[in-house]
Amino acid sequence: MSAKAIYEAKGKELLNKFLKDTAVGNRVATVTEDVTWSTLTQEHPWLLTEKLVVKPDQLIKRRGKLGLIKAGTDLDGAKEWLSHKLGKDFQIGAAQGKLRNFVIEPFVTHTQDEEFYVCIYSHRHADSILFHHEGGVDIGDVDAKAVKLDVPVGEDLTADAITSTLLVNVPAAAHSVLTTFLLALYEAFKDLHFTYLEINPLVFTGGKLYILDLAAKIDQCAEYLCKAKWGEMTFPPPFGRDALPEEAYIADLDAKSGASLKLTILNKKGRIWTMVAGGGASVIFADTICDLGGAPELANYGEYSGAPSEQQTYEYAKTILSLMTQDTHPDGKILIVGGGIANFTNVAATFKGIVRALREFQQQLIETKTSIYVRRAGPNYQEGLRIMRELGNTLGVSIHVFGPETHMTSIVSMALGKREIPDNPKPMQTTANFLLPTGGQSPSSSRRSSMVEGKSPSKSADSKSNMTQRSTSQGNTGPLFTNKTKAIVWGMQQRAVQGMLDFDYVCSRKEPSVVAMIYPFTGDHKQKFYWGHKEILVPVYKSMADAMAKHPEADVMVSFASLRSAYESNMETLNFPQIRTIAIIAEGIPENLTRNLAKKATEKGVSIIGPATVGGVKPGCFKIGNTGGMLDNILASKLYRPGSVAYVSRSGGMSNELNNIMALNTNGVYEGVAIGGDRYPGTTFMDHILRYQDDPEVKMIVLLGEVGGTEEYHMINAMKDGRVNKPVVAWCIGTCAKMFTSEVQFGHAGACANAEAETADAKNKALKDVGAFVPRSFDELGTVIQEVYDSLVEDGIITPQPEQAPPTVPMDFTWARELGLIRKPASFMTSICDERGQELLYAGIPITDIFKEDMGIGGVLSLLWFQRRLPKYATKFIEMCLMVTADHGPAVSGAHNTIVCARAGKDLVSCLASGLLTIGDRFGGALDAAAKQFSDAYVSKMIPMEFVNSMRKEGKLIMGIGHRVKSINNPDMRVVILKDYAKKNFPVTPLLDYAIEVEKITTSKKPNLILNVDGFIGVAFVDLLTNCGCFTSEEAREFVDIGALNGLFVLGRSMGFIGHFLDQKRLKQGLYRHPWDDISYIMPETMGLMGDRTENV
Repeated sequence: MSAKAIYEAKGKELLNKFLKDTAVGNRVATVTEDVTWSTLTQEHPWLLTEKLVVKPDQLIKRRGKLGLIKAGTDLDGAKEWLSHKLGKDFQIGAAQGKLRNFVIEPFVTHTQDEEFYVCIYSHRHADSILFHHEGGVDIGDVDAKAVKLDVPVGEDLTADAITSTLLVNVPAAAHSVLTTFLLALYEAFKDLHFTYLEINPLVFTGGKLYILDLAAKIDQCAEYLCKAKWGEMTFPPPFGRDALPEEAYIADLDAKSGASLKLTILNKKGRIWTMVAGGGASVIFADTICDLGGAPELANYGEYSGAPSEQQTYEYAKTILSLMTQDTHPDGKILIVGGGIANFTNVAATFKGIVRALREFQQQLIETKTSIYVRRAGPNYQEGLRIMRELGNTLGVSIHVFGPETHMTSIVSMALGKREIPDNPKPMQTTANFLLPTGGQSPSSSRRSSMVEGKSPSKSADSKSNMTQRSTSQGNTGPLFTNKTKAIVWGMQQRAVQGMLDFDYVCSRKEPSVVAMIYPFTGDHKQKFYWGHKEILVPVYKSMADAMAKHPEADVMVSFASLRSAYESNMETLNFPQIRTIAIIAEGIPENLTRNLAKKATEKGVSIIGPATVGGVKPGCFKIGNTGGMLDNILASKLYRPGSVAYVSRSGGMSNELNNIMALNTNGVYEGVAIGGDRYPGTTFMDHILRYQDDPEVKMIVLLGEVGGTEEYHMINAMKDGRVNKPVVAWCIGTCAKMFTSEVQFGHAGACANAEAETADAKNKALKDVGAFVPRSFDELGTVIQEVYDSLVEDGIITPQPEQAPPTVPMDFTWARELGLIRKPASFMTSICDERGQELLYAGIPITDIFKEDMGIGGVLSLLWFQRRLPKYATKFIEMCLMVTADHGPAVSGAHNTIVCARAGKDLVSCLASGLLTIGDRFGGALDAAAKQFSDAYVSKMIPMEFVNSMRKEGKLIMGIGHRVKSINNPDMRVVILKDYAKKNFPVTPLLDYAIEVEKITTSKKPNLILNVDGFIGVAFVDLLTNCGCFTSEEAREFVDIGALNGLFVLGRSMGFIGHFLDQKRLKQGLYRHPWDDISYIMPETMGLMGDRTENV
């Protein structure tokens, strides 16, 4: 949602900050159920001394008439009054809720004639200021009484306009104060991105202004601009519907995600729960549930869209399931997992998240007798539906799964028992159709044929390619796109660009539609794409000016800029006259910025599609970005050639569903545009409908409107006036809004009715009254479209013709592999770590479990090195080994090298590598060798004396024996600690015992020939691997052979080397040069070796 209502206290806090001295500052004390009066009076001492007014702050209108204001009382009176109101249930119309939040303010004594009314609200072309000299609770019909002043977008409010227009009925004594106040109020309105601000009454008494009651809405999308000005902003729920922690959790997920995640709980004990993909689709599913009598049992409204990740979908599904399974219902629960045909969301990825959540709640689903109904389509939908069907075999509850062969909302009537559930719905040919030649048969033979006889798609479009007129809000009515349209894409969106090029190819265009890309975060370069089977290069520019100069033929900009950069980048685009159409994909651009964009575009004669849209498509000519989805859906919906039906909708997600409906019930789409779900789209319904009306190739028009706004009434007036006289099939979504006792904001920012005329029911009735074909519900939209189309065929207006086969387009390798259509041997194999899923896995164990079970560094190493969860004593021993090998002073070769390298000014990695490269048999690398020598001797059953004698005879050193400093009389405490731990905690230590016997023999000859740290760790680790019960003897031996034990020393000593590096940097030691007196210079005696002929030396 964009415009959100805020608390009165927060609105007054903001005005206090930004109105400065133009009005008396508001003093507000907020009272909730957990109020501590002593603390409150300390924070607001005026509560003890002044007359007070008390009222709820919960988005309740007409509080005075409802008896919810207590005025002119003292603190005791306020407490007494609140004791009967605070935390108590209250009925307002059909809504019932608890009064939880009140405000107390100083009471301002005044008379009725000192009250004024002021309201500022935004609309498409201006901000309107309403002012009435008689404010207060009995103001009545404001629109009829108040004086109105419009401030056009981009213009300033002037003092003269205020005085001459708004204050005509105000005493002259108040003019100066009110003018200054209204100027400051309007500046605050703009700067803080309010969309609605009402003060009633505004009191002028004693020469001062007081703001008594305030209601306001703010543009939530402007948070990234206004966070510092707003401070912490909490949005209250509508009265009658308490905010739940689950709603707050999803809102937080939504705020942290590029995807859209929305959840509103309507009836926590309801039977029917929905999990719907897409803003428009979510409204339609709610409509259908209510139309079929399910409104009292509808538990929630919500949507997920914008390609959420598997993890995000899992969190969303888990939240809904946790609420749904809290209570049982005698008839069981119903879960609707619905959605239209996705444009770019990977259906399988989102379904994997939902399936994971369903498995997690398996027992609760069984206990609540839940039935699940699934309908979805789009990229990789077959895999998504497959895993859903497989889940149905094991989940223990019924799951009914359908794809695009089933009308989108059919699952609702099935769930409510209004329609039979088909056993085997007829599948559609979709994914991978384009892998095979399509000669002779269209991708779906059940679909209706084209209107074009004997012509290829390119020829039919080519005949109109010389038309260059453009549609703008100024009224031009030519085509936006032809089969020669060239576009520049803003943003590194390779997948979308490849989709556009594939569409061009399958439409038999002679040249690609994308001529360049703009990406300001890299230098100029080229990106590789495919044109059919051939590879092509598309230039990428850092500078927009460079792209425009080098590609003057481009007249369309497809902008994938983020919501934060979309305004600046598109305002820059409007400076280039060659661009005549801009498609803005981003959702969440602040409304004030969108209005500025739309105004400048109108002045320049540029058509803007969006914001918050997937774009549009003109079959046989051009498509914007991801419109139409994957190529398989484009073929199935026959978007590669023009049909006879043109449509316009707000919802980008629903545009694909409309493509599907047209292909099933008519000869296809001529053009389709999704103007975007924001409150102020760049172009309106009528901009496109007038183009359709004036295009002789368009035989019928489909309008998919929605609740909120008045754009549909322009269409109604045009039909009344005869400006639009082609057959129009229309439906406005959002009919369910009347069923809710509290206000619900639907998936689009503009989908919220502010008046009766803006409701979906009122619009549908008005459309029907002027002759549009309006179905009884969305469920019947396809049927009505087919009836109108068939009548046009019967009248000879449309002549169906044989289908033409599109060119064969190869499937991308990456996508084909994801669909499981091909396989390729991997270049690398790994068995220890997997980062691809919802969270990091170490040897199959999630990273969250590793922390939850406090496995520690030893546990992590046991997973990454040994692929096992070793016993606790074993992981503790690993950690002890790392501790004792961490460092052994600066004199050893590795530390010395590290120090010298650090003092030479090298970086951390270079210094660490310098030290590690010294590790070998002579320094630190004896663990593996010691383990092998002692193991071989022990396994061959040599007694310790035989082992020592054999090594002496062979002239070999016994690895792991000997120390430069320590001896049997001065033991190495590191070995003592480890030996004591191993003896106490290991099940058995046979090889360690054997090594100790060897040590007795070697130290009898020389006291420093002790079992050193390398030797001890080597033999002890062999005992650990062999006897912990996790490995076979062969596996244990393999770990020794591949160098796992030396890894312990390398890892441990790396900590010390890094310490030495940091120590040298901290001490700021300079370049090291070894002293001469510590070097013996032995030069060859060359004199005399060559005789007397020294010139030869």
